[in-house]
Amino acid sequence: MDESDKADYQTVSAQKPGAIAAPTAGLHFTAPLLDEIEARGTARFPITLHVGVGTFKPITVERLSDHQMHSEWGTISAEIAGKINNRRKTGRTVAVGTTSVRVLESATDENGLLQEFQGETDLFIRPPYRFKAVDCLLTNFHFPKSTLYVLVKTFGGDELIEKAYQEAIRLEYRFFSYGDAMLIV
Repeated sequence: MDESDKADYQTVSAQKPGAIAAPTAGLHFTAPLLDEIEARGTARFPITLHVGVGTFKPITVERLSDHQMHSEWGTISAEIAGKINNRRKTGRTVAVGTTSVRVLESATDENGLLQEFQGETDLFIRPPYRFKAVDCLLTNFHFPKSTLYVLVKTFGGDELIEKAYQEAIRLEYRFFSYGDAMLIV
């Protein structure tokens, strides 16, 4: 980490201390860009999941079911859960980053309704997981053999994500924390 990271490695929507790293998909947004997105009719709802050190822990087991997922602390207020549920009646939920996916999915009941949530989640999203809350995902290109990569492949499917990564390599996209992003719809 260098001195410029104190300003550069921070999202414009950050409000509460607690994460060990910025949720990197959020680094792609500026305040003017978020204003423009909202002006075009997209609602934005703040939720929190503090990125933990386990996010960077590689998967070292043979079977995904044997991987011990780290837990991270998150919160979604009852007010925000209600607003998201109402918005989902007429639109799609776009999660910005895998951390957002984890807290949204952790807080959603079996009927697909988002609930108030505050606490730890150790949800490891891997096949054959069925998404209940998230319809689209904006995310960076992640390390192979990481829980983030497994989540992205579970969301987008092996074939689509392999194709996206091959294209990103061919076009020399930047990967990882300061990398480029993809939108999976």
